[in-house]
Amino acid sequence: MRPVTKRRLPIGIQTFREIREEGYYYVDKTAYARRLAGDAGKHYFLSRPRRFGKSLFVDTLKELFEGAEPLFRGLAVHGGWDWSKRHPVVRLSFGGGNFKRRGFLEETATAQIEDAAARAGVPSSGGSAPVRLRRLIEALRARTGARVAVLVDEYDKPILDALDEPRTARANRDDLRGLYSTIKDCDAWIEFTFITGVSKFSKVSLFSGLNTLTDVTLDPDYAAICGYTEADLDAVFGPELPGLDRDAVREWYNGYHWLGAEKVYNPFGLLKLFRSRRFRAHWFETATPTFLIDTLLERGVPVPALDGLRCDEESLSSFDVDAMTTEALLFQTGYLTIVEAEDVDEAPSYRLGYPNREVRQGLNRSLLTALAPDWRRGPGNGAALRRRLADGDFEGVEALLRALFAGIPYEWHARNEIARYEGYWASVFYAFVAAAGLDVVVEDSGSRGRLDMAVRHGGAVHLFEFKVVEQAPRGAALAQLRARDYAGKHRAAGRPIHLIGVEFSSRERNVVAFDVERA
Repeated sequence: MRPVTKRRLPIGIQTFREIREEGYYYVDKTAYARRLAGDAGKHYFLSRPRRFGKSLFVDTLKELFEGAEPLFRGLAVHGGWDWSKRHPVVRLSFGGGNFKRRGFLEETATAQIEDAAARAGVPSSGGSAPVRLRRLIEALRARTGARVAVLVDEYDKPILDALDEPRTARANRDDLRGLYSTIKDCDAWIEFTFITGVSKFSKVSLFSGLNTLTDVTLDPDYAAICGYTEADLDAVFGPELPGLDRDAVREWYNGYHWLGAEKVYNPFGLLKLFRSRRFRAHWFETATPTFLIDTLLERGVPVPALDGLRCDEESLSSFDVDAMTTEALLFQTGYLTIVEAEDVDEAPSYRLGYPNREVRQGLNRSLLTALAPDWRRGPGNGAALRRRLADGDFEGVEALLRALFAGIPYEWHARNEIARYEGYWASVFYAFVAAAGLDVVVEDSGSRGRLDMAVRHGGAVHLFEFKVVEQAPRGAALAQLRARDYAGKHRAAGRPIHLIGVEFSSRERNVVAFDVERA
């Protein structure tokens, strides 16, 4: 039922009790909790990007297994749960602290286990964190007569925080493996396990021996376990929607897909929009993906290629300290999502893409800063690019690009060999266009080849082809646009079409030709 008055926005609130008792909006996810508890599995794993509601769901499970029935009145789970049964809960969270410091993981795990024992009134014991955890679970089972629910939030943060220090990351991984192996050893005393985090480390590297761990990350039945659906906006957030362009809301924050029937919104970005009433990269701006940017540059991944990466199920799930695919890194951290899934030779295959404008714009601004460090100091900006393209001011667009490349320090070119290749120039150009929030399609397929970039803006279609003059004859870019008739597939729309051949010089480190022709 749609609320008739505005409620409090639960920005950053991860406590289920506080949300229910203090009058916050709440999107009911308890049906998923009931489904998990009723399924054939016992130990569950879920991966979702940061700030997607994982911690709130973990806290919801805590209150549910502890039998806090009044909090669930009116929610989906209430009528289908046996409130006469209560289970002790052991909850661990690795959301805070400096896990780059050796030994900190053991300290924080031990402290949390000791605190849990004190709250439950069971004796604390010495030994390592895994030993303490096993004794705590055994003591809770013996004291209450009920099996224990084990909940682990941000299970992977001790590793992710130290990825730029591989020795520490490996040590943390090994310590966590010992801790999580306790779950297998205590299986007879455990009722339910739920482990969640951002990444999906392989069972071999982190969950060795826990063969019964059920991964629901890409299970269509749990696709909307975190995030908001289109129906949630209408049913829960109706009072916040007036005055907002619904299409713009969808463009900016919807688009995450985990193989379910529908896509979901980024909850943090949406809540921040409701508070500020401004379309901004709210989620992206909460953390700078320095490690991600550095990794993409070190691997020489062309920026235009990110939107449209193809991978199989194994590469999408391949994530470890010493071996992580680019696809897995981008997907699991939330910078790419699944836009198409199919079976190839009876094996799942996926095409990845940006989920929405917020991520496309935010990530490309970060990449542009890495590729062209001084781009913000130049006279050009996204608004100017959008305006000049809309006006058909191609001389002005060329001037913006020349200023962009002229602002890149010579020392940067000297240190980075990628500046010699066409992919670098195309990457800077693409990042500039995407950072401006324009509707861009890379390597747009046609009947006679693949176009470098198509931009739809201002009621027109702009088709770009890039060349480096040291590697191709003058005029080759525009000639290729004509010869392959890239404009053909766009004519049916009835929009003006412009062919734009952009040629760069690695010696002059700038644009040397910008040829425009109406198709």
